[in-house]
Amino acid sequence: MFNLAKPTTYKLVLLGDTSVGKSSIASQYIQGTFSEFQEPTIGAAFMCKDTNINFNGEDRKCRFEIWDTAGQERYKSLTPMYYRGAQIAIVVYDITCQSSLQGADFWLSELRKKGPDDLLKILVGNKCDLEKERKVELSKSQQIANNHGCLHCGVSAKNSEQISKLFEKIALHALQKLPEGKPIDSEKFLVQKRKQEKSNCC
Repeated sequence: MFNLAKPTTYKLVLLGDTSVGKSSIASQYIQGTFSEFQEPTIGAAFMCKDTNINFNGEDRKCRFEIWDTAGQERYKSLTPMYYRGAQIAIVVYDITCQSSLQGADFWLSELRKKGPDDLLKILVGNKCDLEKERKVELSKSQQIANNHGCLHCGVSAKNSEQISKLFEKIALHALQKLPEGKPIDSEKFLVQKRKQEKSNCC
């Protein structure tokens, strides 16, 4: 019988251009909150959440160790540090901003070239509450997802549409693809992160 006290742990990284809603997706999932005036992420933010899920008729617990990366251009050189060793990558674009899909395509290409071989990738279109203002054709985003062999879905961090289902889907796919997970030493990673940030400082 699976021990719910010992969750299967996955390192998950959020990638995408600035202002696409990466932090809002994380906040809505973890805290059930949304802010219209979300401060830009500096470097990266770390958060954690456990979720229970029924997998093949058995109750399982997954722990997501989430790294929410900054989307600003000046932090791009640091981003590989966060997806190194990750099992899951959520790449976010804004359905009302065509250029953000190009940014998502860039990160998916980077993950293909430099990310872990067994990385589970999900392309997510945020701000589905603004469907009337959509600039990104669904067929184009789906084609990019197909090109990179990743899952694709739409969410709204503002009204929480599909947020829970997104992470439930991720948990199910992760348990199928990476049933044992790969627990990471977060404290050790934070120390390494601070050292690298200092070395990149002018």
